[in-house]
Formats: sequence, C-alpha cells, structure tokens
Amino acid sequence: MSDDSILIPGLGVTVLFVSNPHASRYVLRMASDGTFRCAIPRRGSLREAREFVARNHAWLEKQIERRRAHPPPSTEWPDGHEFLFRGEPARIEFRESDGVVCFADQIVPLRGGTTNFRPVVEWRLRNLAAREFPPRVREIAEQHGLHVARVSVRAQRSRWGSCSHNKTISLNWRLIQSPAFVRDYVIVHELMHLRHMNHSNDFWNAVAQAFPDWKASEAWLKKHSGLLR
Repeated sequence: MSDDSILIPGLGVTVLFVSNPHASRYVLRMASDGTFRCAIPRRGSLREAREFVARNHAWLEKQIERRRAHPPPSTEWPDGHEFLFRGEPARIEFRESDGVVCFADQIVPLRGGTTNFRPVVEWRLRNLAAREFPPRVREIAEQHGLHVARVSVRAQRSRWGSCSHNKTISLNWRLIQSPAFVRDYVIVHELMHLRHMNHSNDFWNAVAQAFPDWKASEAWLKKHSGLLR
C-alpha cells in the first residue's frame, strides 16, 4: 500500500493511492465514509495514477455533489428518530420512567442504558417479520395453487426476496417497513418463480396476472429503498 495521496484543488478532498497487484487497470472509488481511493495496477505507476485522477476531476466533483445532496443515513437512531414502519413514518419515543422504547403500536422493553435505539427497534422489526411473513407466504401460495417447502426471513443485502429450486422462499425482513401491498407483491414475485425460474416474458406475464398492480409496488421500492436500511 502506498502512503501517497493528493489534495484535489477546488474540491477540498484527498485521494489516497493504493497499490493493488490484482487490479488490471486504474480504478477510482468513493468509500462509504466519503473518502476517495485510486487503485494502482501491478504494472502501473504513481505518475500515471495522478494523471488518471486529474482526467476524472469531473467525476469526483459529481460524486461529491451527489453525496451532499443525498447524505448517507445516520447509523444511530436516537430518541425522536423517524423511520418507515408498514409504509408509514414512525417516531421513536423513549420512556425513561418505564424503561421502554415505543413506536407506532409497539412497546419494546430496554435492557441497560443507551441513546442509540436502533438495535432494539430492529430486533423488534425482525421478530415481527419472522412471525408475519411465513403464514402470509403460505396463504398467497395456496390462493395460486402453489406449494412452498420452506419460508425463510433473512437480512439480504441486495435482494428483497428469492426463490430456490427446492421451493424455499426467502424474504428480506426489512419488508416489514413497506406497505402490505408491496410486501405481497414481493411474495407473489418470488412465488411465480416456482413456475418460471427466470425473468422471461412468461414469468412477468404470470406476475401481472397474479398481481396486476405490480408496477406500483416496484415504483414504491425504487423510491423508498434508501430509507429501508
């Protein structure tokens, strides 16, 4: 790893140059904390890396502007924090006298003092999803004459759901934050993979027949996906 870096004039950001023997080309990336790194390939040089960064000044500026316009969500959820629950804004209320955290119709006991209520709130959300999703999947499957071997509620990083060849439906627990119609759409989407294990026209025709308003659900997920985390 190189300890060399460069301050980009006019942008006020520093790019750190890092040697990467597995890289086949120069790569410039912005990390989740807003810092920038430029990977130098095995046969590359620091001089060429600096020239590469200079050529991508416009890209750097665009990433900085995007981050300022859409700052990453806070990793902590303090008293008063709002998040989505069943598609509606919910506010965290800490009742110190009772030792509980409340949101919507939920009351969650606390153990120990804290000012970050995210772990305990997400624990409740996960439990609600694990309790509610499996029977709903089986109910919808029965409506369409489908058999599900197993329902799993997980914490997928990039998927809302999945369907395996052994007829296991897996759902992302964060769907508990979406409206019921969006949750049901994801369930139908995965169930239709029991008939078509692909995203062919036949698959989408099956989805449209089973869930005519599927495009509205897709639009909701696209618009709010950044809030479901």
